[in-house]
Amino acid sequence: MRRLWSLIGVTILSMTYWTSSAFAQTESYVAIGDSLAAGQTPYQEIDVGYSDLIAMKLSSIGQLSFYTKELAFPGFTTANVLDRIQSEEAQHLLANATLITVSAGANDLLRLVQVNPSAGTLAFSQLQTDYALNLARKNMTTILDELVERAPKAKVYVMGYYFAYPTVHPSQKEGTNAQLVKLNAILQQQAEHAGAVYVDVYDAFGLNGTSYLPNSADVHPNAEGYRQMANSFLQAYSGSDALQISSSELPKANPLSFEEIVKQQSSAKPQKEKVTQQQPARVAYVIQGFPGYQAFIKNI
Repeated sequence: MRRLWSLIGVTILSMTYWTSSAFAQTESYVAIGDSLAAGQTPYQEIDVGYSDLIAMKLSSIGQLSFYTKELAFPGFTTANVLDRIQSEEAQHLLANATLITVSAGANDLLRLVQVNPSAGTLAFSQLQTDYALNLARKNMTTILDELVERAPKAKVYVMGYYFAYPTVHPSQKEGTNAQLVKLNAILQQQAEHAGAVYVDVYDAFGLNGTSYLPNSADVHPNAEGYRQMANSFLQAYSGSDALQISSSELPKANPLSFEEIVKQQSSAKPQKEKVTQQQPARVAYVIQGFPGYQAFIKNI
């Protein structure tokens, strides 16, 4: 029995040492990008997305001092993301960030794909997609260059994309998937060129990820899909599988409509101005839509 308790003690000490020594600083985390960074559900609502789960996990090991996803918005293309990080409201957030994730590029491409969920078909113009991919390449180059200048303290992670149409007929997947593979290759190439880290989420979903993409008429993942994305990031971030989120750690669903979020943020604006100087991390969670985390917020 004494030997058993000794082994348990060693294990606990090892885990504590890993948590305290694996990272040099607590993170000021800014999530940038499109609807995936914002946490859009498969049913046109906003709930906990991959960036929220990353923040949750980092906070649980004492590695988070600040988090916001106010630079993320559904529908953003690479051009929109570039405009957003060049905006005045982004200046302070980026200057103080130590960790940044970027989701950008899918809307440049997928808005050109014509989907018929009932027939299980996809259609696109190769000429248009080639142009869109080239534009995404140019914009991503500029985005990452801007982040080097505007967020000098931050480590940047560029999130890849998954295949978003698992329910279409198998014969329809090849062409669109090939364009997605090209987009991911562009994102990886530009990330590595800029000294950022590319996060591959493609393999976690595969071509038949219906368990993560339950709505055939929508390209956004459920909570399990976002968990896969968050875990892909955490593996790249920590360099191991030790910092993973289990299914049991997922918070209870608490989606908000876009109308509810706008109303919530409007009513919270005076509160933000009042307490920003005292509690910046807590304010970021409250006003940026961290639904289902009221108990979690109190512990930040």
